[in-house]
Formats: sequence, C-alpha cells, structure tokens
Amino acid sequence: MKTGRIVKLISGVYQVDVNGTRFNTKPRGLFRKKKFSPIVGDIVDFDVQNETEGYIQHVHERGNALKRPPVSNIDTLVIVMSAVEPQFSTQLLDRFLVIAHSYGLEARILVTKKDMADDNQIEKINSYLAIYEEIGYPTQFVGINDDQHALVEEWGEGLIVLSGQSGVGKSTFLNRFKPELNLDTNDISKSLNRGKHTTRHVELHETVNGFIADTPGFSALDFDHIDKDELKDYFIEIAQYGEECKFRNCNHLKEPKCNVKEELDVGNIAQFRYEHYLQLFNEISERKVRY
Repeated sequence: MKTGRIVKLISGVYQVDVNGTRFNTKPRGLFRKKKFSPIVGDIVDFDVQNETEGYIQHVHERGNALKRPPVSNIDTLVIVMSAVEPQFSTQLLDRFLVIAHSYGLEARILVTKKDMADDNQIEKINSYLAIYEEIGYPTQFVGINDDQHALVEEWGEGLIVLSGQSGVGKSTFLNRFKPELNLDTNDISKSLNRGKHTTRHVELHETVNGFIADTPGFSALDFDHIDKDELKDYFIEIAQYGEECKFRNCNHLKEPKCNVKEELDVGNIAQFRYEHYLQLFNEISERKVRY
C-alpha cells in the first residue's frame, strides 16, 4: 500500500504522485456505492498493480475543498484578476472572495497585465488594492517581466491554487513559471470582456515547496450553497464591525443601531464593498423565494 496525492484526473484515471513518482490509479467500486468520488488534491492510499498502476482503497479526510472546480487540501488560494482584457472588476473580485470564505479558504489577490495598463488604470487599481490590503488580503500587481518564481516562493508551501475568470493570465503565468508545461492560451473576446476556457481540467504541477494548480476559468459563480443570513460573515470587515451591532442577527440593511452602517458613514467600510454585499444579499434572497 502506498500513499500519495492525486495530481490529475482524465477519463476516470487518477494520477497519483508519490515523492515525484506518478501512478495511474482507479477507485475501487466501493466509492461508487457510497456515491463518493476522489478529486484532485486528495491524499489517498492505493494498492500497486503492474508497477505504475493501482487501485485507490482509501481517501484521507479533506482539510478543505472547492466545489467548482473540484480540488481539495488547498494551502493557498490565489484569486487572479487582470488589469485589462478583461478589465479589473471589484465586483467580480468580491464574488470570488465570498466563494473562498464560504469554503473556509484564506485568499490572496494577484492582478496581472500591469504592463498592458495605462497610468490612470494602474493608479486606480493600486487604490483598490490598498483597501483590500487594509481589510487583510495580501495583494500583488504584476506584469509580464515580474519574477514568477519569487512570487510562488512568497506564496508558501503546499498546494497553491490559481483561480479566476478565463483570460486573466493563469495559464500564461504558469507557462512563464514552468515553460515545459506549454499550456494553451487564448485571446480575449473584446465584445464579452472575457477569455475562452483554455484549461479543461484541474492539474497539479510541482514546485520547489509543493504543487501549483491551474484551474478552468469561471463563466459563472455558484452561490447556491450560501444562505443570505451567513453572507455577512464572508465580508471580513462587515463581520468584524457587525459584532458591535445591537442585534446579533443584524444583516446590516435597515435594522436599528447597526454598527456596520455607522462605520460605513464614517468611511471605515468602503462604499463599493457594502454595495457588493447588498447586491449579493438580494440575489441570494430572490433565489430562495423562487425555490
């Protein structure tokens, strides 16, 4: 019996890494009976067959897991946005951050394509990133000539997952980090302000201190697992100031003696962040009504 990490899944075959050696494995039938499927990132025990093949017998308990794309045991989630093509969007960024928090993941922010942005765009993005830094998110703004190896080393050990919409430069970043990967990249649709899906599956690539993953770009973000009353917990500063509200179940809408609204009025909460909270709260509320 060997123990390793699933690094790739294609056509029902799970590729498992054991200290740099790869084994092509399949799960035992008992997983189908339990309606449970291993995913990339899982730590598994497997029997070896024919030297490089095997059958997965056991999946270790996951520390965490993303639903879309399915990947587990993430140490660092890097939300990748681009300065231009597609345009930087705080609304989209906040949606990614909410998803990250809903799965118990600590996120950091990477903005790419600085070399393609003009001075006004750079100044505006830097002003937004300063707000996110103050909230508690580590941020980086990089161009094509920045040192990818230094960035990855700064992100720490274990499994690093790059996540973001299509076209923001995740695959380009990895190609510069490991040229031998030769990952597909595509141009951006000017009319839609988004890229095409060039990454078809989740795959882990080795780094000096662990693994890094490119994930398929998102065309839509799924909030079905989030209840409107827990959304406030996924905006760090709203959750923090909300502890001082008069009512414990305050959703910071029109409730009396709401500390969040008071902090918003004096500028301790960014107006755009609160507006994004309201937009998402209303979306989730309407979804519940339809059901």
